Amino acid sequence: MSSTASGKNGTWRNWGGNVSARPAREVTPASVDELAAAVRRAAEDGLKVKAVGSGHSFTSIAATDGVLIRPQLLTGIRDIDREAMTVTVESGTPLKRLNVALAREGLSLTNMGDIMEQTVSGATSTGTHGTGRDSASIAAQIKGLELVTADGSVLTCSEKENPEVFAAARIGLGALGIVTAITFAVEPVFLLTAREEPMPFDRVLTDFEELWAENEHFEFYWFPHTGNTNTKRNNRSAGPERPVPQLQSWFEDEFLSNGVFQVANWVGRAVPATIPAIAQISSKALSARTYTDIPYKVFTSPRRVRFVEMEYAVPRAAVVETLRELKTMVDRSGLKVSFPVEVRTAPADDITLSTASGRDTAYIAVHMFQGTPYQRYFTAAERIFTAHEGRPHWGKVHTRDAEYFSRVYPRFAEFTELRDRLDPDRRFQNDYLRRVLGA
Repeated sequence: MSSTASGKNGTWRNWGGNVSARPAREVTPASVDELAAAVRRAAEDGLKVKAVGSGHSFTSIAATDGVLIRPQLLTGIRDIDREAMTVTVESGTPLKRLNVALAREGLSLTNMGDIMEQTVSGATSTGTHGTGRDSASIAAQIKGLELVTADGSVLTCSEKENPEVFAAARIGLGALGIVTAITFAVEPVFLLTAREEPMPFDRVLTDFEELWAENEHFEFYWFPHTGNTNTKRNNRSAGPERPVPQLQSWFEDEFLSNGVFQVANWVGRAVPATIPAIAQISSKALSARTYTDIPYKVFTSPRRVRFVEMEYAVPRAAVVETLRELKTMVDRSGLKVSFPVEVRTAPADDITLSTASGRDTAYIAVHMFQGTPYQRYFTAAERIFTAHEGRPHWGKVHTRDAEYFSRVYPRFAEFTELRDRLDPDRRFQNDYLRRVLGA
């Protein structure tokens, strides 16, 4: 999988293959000054500007017919401050490279999502997250930001400097400026013990509060058309390090989770009637395992089977009811769903448009294999999520608009007012932002 989305004949495409755009021009700045100059030049030419990361969003959040900024030259660590325990990185740095570089320095982020192909700015700007009882999204670990605003000036913000920009820009959707550097809180590298085991769906729901409360990081995957789940519990460990043996890791993470799963999805796409039987087999393919390793090797896993995804954040108190409704809907609908449903949690945070802003949250993600019609399934799922005041992930498929967001985000107006101030001419506007933030 190439980490950057592909471009043929000037067409940009995202990783999921469901969004494309034809920018008027592409710019790959080698410095913050060059980026600022590109923004000023776009203004002179009357063009909109968007920065694009690795194209891992399923929405058209980065699509533009104006100037497309590619940040691949803005990479690397600028500064490590061991006293403050922070690290400052250029915005185009892939999470994969950040994780490896931090580990070499004996450092780590506290929490992270399960994919590390994205750039740090793309991941944080869309609210990418893992799962955690006490630790929140990647953006919640940000201590400072540098961004180029619409007039080409460079603005820095933190809790002390421009705090109102800091509150919003950590998950800024690309609407407030182009992020050029991010300062993250880090900690000395630690070990996590992962315990993965199958568990019946009904038991997970019955014991959900307990499983959540007893583990630092709890998540599970439910296989539609079955009563089966795979659960994953990650907790800090004193060691020793016991990684998954290489051959076993290849067999389980590559052969079963990517290779066989890819073939199963091809079969399911060709003959949908086979999906429930395949789901029964898939849900039992991975046996229980326990291993201990450094954080990024436990939190993240390769995802080579391409899909399209919708994910909603619901209040944590509503997650069990929401999942029961989702299962009932799938069972009655005649839909054939070959991809598991992923469930994670996050504590409330203080970021204006974070999906966990001001409320303890559970995330429910539904996926469809790339090239399979997903609208019917996603529409039915979205109806259930929105009935619980769900907030969609900014980088995943959804049909919500500004009117809806103003109801489910108490601080929505705070964000749009800041945008009016920082980008009055809508230099960073595109169709997606027009829809989700209003004109």
